[in-house]
Formats: sequence, C-alpha cells, structure tokens
Amino acid sequence: MVSRRKRVGDVQSDQWVLIAPEILKDDAKKPSDKPLFAKLRNPSTETGSMYLFINSGQQICEVKAFQEEYRSWFIGQTVQQDGRLLYATPVDPVFLVLYYLIKAEKEQGKFQPVEQIVVDEEFPSCNLLLQCTQVEKSLHHVTEEKEIGRKKFYKYNKEKTLAWLKKKVDQTVTVLKRSEVSVGGGVQSASFIRIKQEVDVKEEDYTRYAHGLISEYIPEDLRTELSQYLNLPEISSPTPEPPTKRRKISDKPVEADDDYTKYNSTAAKKANSKMTSAQKSLAKVDKTGMKSIASFFSPKGKAAK
Repeated sequence: MVSRRKRVGDVQSDQWVLIAPEILKDDAKKPSDKPLFAKLRNPSTETGSMYLFINSGQQICEVKAFQEEYRSWFIGQTVQQDGRLLYATPVDPVFLVLYYLIKAEKEQGKFQPVEQIVVDEEFPSCNLLLQCTQVEKSLHHVTEEKEIGRKKFYKYNKEKTLAWLKKKVDQTVTVLKRSEVSVGGGVQSASFIRIKQEVDVKEEDYTRYAHGLISEYIPEDLRTELSQYLNLPEISSPTPEPPTKRRKISDKPVEADDDYTKYNSTAAKKANSKMTSAQKSLAKVDKTGMKSIASFFSPKGKAAK
C-alpha cells in the first residue's frame, strides 16, 4: 500500500511504499479508527523508533525500512524519488513495556499501578501501549501482581521474565526448524541466502540463533541474563548471527521524526563508503597489461631520424 502525508504549504504529498499486515487495509477504512504512527522508545537501543498501531492498538508493528542506492517508485502518474521500502512487522507490546518495568524496579523497587510505571517524558506516546489488551493479559508473565480495592499493582519479576523469554526462544526454535532456516556455519553472511540445512547443526545452534532474534527487543543486561538462563556456553570465535542482527546500513528502524525520513544511526558505516559500486568493481579488475587512459594524451616522443 502507499502511505501519504500532506506537507503544509505544499500541493504535493509525501508518499511511501509500505508493506503491512492485511488487517491494516480494513482498519484504514474506518473513519473513527485510523492507523496511528507513534514514536516509542526501542527497548534494545533505548532510542526512538517508529511503531504502527492498528485496530486501536490491538496490533502493534515495528516499522523498518529497506533502501538501496538509486531506487525510486512509479506511483500512478508520478515518480517518487524516495525509493525506500517501509515494512511493518508485528511485535509483542510486552517487550516495549518490559523496559519500563525494569527501570521502575531499579529506581523504586515497589508495587505500582502500570500507568505510573509506563511513563516517559521523551516519548509520551508510550501510554498508547496501555490501550492494548494484550499488555493487560500478559503482564502476569513478567511481574508480580497485587490487587487492592479492585486496583492492580505490579512489580518486575526477573525469574518470571526469564521463564517467559525462554518460551519465546523455544517457539522461535520451532519456527526455525519448520521453516528450514539455516542456522549453522552455512549461512551466507553477504546475501542471507537460505541454503540446504547442514547435517551437523546442533540444538544449541538453533537456541543461540533464536536468542539473537529475541535479543533485538530486550535491554542488553537482560540479554546476558537470558543467555545464562538458557545455558548457552560462551564462544571463542564469532558464529553467524541472524539477519536482523547483521543489518545492512540501509535496513534500519525508522526514526519517527515529522517526515519519517531519518534513520537511527546505530549501524556502522561500511568501509570505503565514499566509493560508488562501479568504482569498487573497477578496483577489483586485473589491470595487468593495461595502459592508463592518461598515456593516450601524453606528448609523443620525437621520431628517430
């Protein structure tokens, strides 16, 4: 689908090509319940990222963007110069709330109403998370609860959280196996091409791979604790990480400023980033026996008499 936003004082509209769950199409037709883009704190990087609320927040998607050089879109009778491809993937909102539960536990360490826990001056839209029924139904997986006078109070519980995250890892491992995703040394790091699964892949390889995927949505300290909880041994040499961990520079979470055109600067810049792809290809050519183009324009020597 194509998303548009009219700029003030401009006749034309900004347009983006967005891949999103099918439910968004029906949701967009409701005049009183439009999909909503909101800037929230990314629980892994603690920076702002864009999220899409669908069906009054009953489904929340993380918005990322894929970009290649020299790409544009033909939309109707116009050419959209911004060739980024935005895609929205569903995310469990409990991951986004978990950041605030851990923060409240470190700062106060007491039972509180959830609306007093999920507060962020930098990202005030975080209160939209509390409108999601999935958050209310799932808080008991990561907290201790008390009810006083029909009012519920919550406190972060690390043991319950690790058990909940382990279930997430186990579910991810099941999907990886069913989808025949290569998780061993045969993963093609450059192009992420799926190849025939290796016969010597161990259960630990699946678990480590799934742990890497889940780690994209939890704070760094919790990642380490989860690794220990899963009894994953430390590795001396790097092993292939899942594609979401090995992001290309053009495949980053969308930073939610007004025009949705900036990106988080967490990814490292590639070496020789100032060289074009043509220049890089030319640099690899075997130049043995070739003359420099400048030699054809240099003064000729005097002919022998």
